[in-house]
Amino acid sequence: MSDAESTEAAPTQVTVTTSARDHDAIRAALATWLSSHVGCDGDADVEITAFEAPAANGMSSETILFDADWNEDGERSSHRLVMRLAPDEASFPVFPTYDLTKQFETMRLVAEHTSVPVPEVLWNEPDGDVMGAPFFVMRRVDGDVPPDIMPYTFGDSWVSHATDEQLQRLTDTTLAAIAELHGVPDPATVFALLTKPGKSHESPLRRHVNESRAWLDWAVGDERSPLLDRCFDWLEEHWPEDEPAATLSWGDARIGNVMYADFRPVAVLDWEMAGLGPAELDVAWFIFLHRFFDDLAVQFGMEGMPRFIHRPAVEAAYTELTGYVLRHMDWFLMYAATRHGIVFTRTSRRSAHFGDAPMPDDPDDAIMHRPALEAMLDGTYWSSLG
Repeated sequence: MSDAESTEAAPTQVTVTTSARDHDAIRAALATWLSSHVGCDGDADVEITAFEAPAANGMSSETILFDADWNEDGERSSHRLVMRLAPDEASFPVFPTYDLTKQFETMRLVAEHTSVPVPEVLWNEPDGDVMGAPFFVMRRVDGDVPPDIMPYTFGDSWVSHATDEQLQRLTDTTLAAIAELHGVPDPATVFALLTKPGKSHESPLRRHVNESRAWLDWAVGDERSPLLDRCFDWLEEHWPEDEPAATLSWGDARIGNVMYADFRPVAVLDWEMAGLGPAELDVAWFIFLHRFFDDLAVQFGMEGMPRFIHRPAVEAAYTELTGYVLRHMDWFLMYAATRHGIVFTRTSRRSAHFGDAPMPDDPDDAIMHRPALEAMLDGTYWSSLG
């Protein structure tokens, strides 16, 4: 497409204020803390040999990549590790609460009850005495992650350069992992930690939506989002009469939260949105999050990847994998797009708070997929894609 035909100027990478923590202090505290958890007889002699806080940190749980050596069983050993640290209040976080113990235990249980690859979790510190916030440590996994910045759909990523066969393998194996999570028997018992006390009278889907509405109320404060309020009204008006059964829901089921090797998952990451709910929650999120990035590419005059993670193919493949026919997918896709809108209402206010970008005069203009939401409300979005 020529410059004259492009609908938008070429995208540029935006600088976003991230965590303001003192990483030198964290490194020192980490070495001291590790010394009390590894080795024996106080002779671990822990040394942090590499320490990295990736630039795209601070909008959610902060990730610290580090290598450490220590003495264990009379030998010197090397370890490649990851620390997930809850954000501090000054970082203007995306979610109102961060339960890292829930994430830690969810990953542990996933490893125990499925073959879905998750990093091995090692230690959990639920209070803030050591680092000023809760954290946990897990083993590091090597692999490739589809990029968000710039999005993998923008034509210069290992995903966009892949062959059709490789993309199909990535889709099929990721969907198989999602389906295996949904197949855990008696998820309400196995993953009882995902049910908040006092909410047992609500159906899993009602509880999920109510918590999302509370998240929106917290995210916007006194400045409402008329568009997202309309979306929640639509969801209420079209509520499924026969709610699908609850499963273990990964919650953030998208390829950008997976590490791949040879286009197969080697680590399923980011469990902070995990919960109990219909399988459709994850499948809809999986489909819509790709649609979001693909729409963004088209908005900037690029070809995008319209046949990748294609809705009809994904829904058919899920049924072939599980024997379960997904229901009410228009509703669940609207819900996915609405929840993704909450993320943008929060991150736009975060950018304004730190002076990275002004808040739009119309708060709904902060939602990058506003046209898609409006088309969904009008019932024209999916039919327009072909």
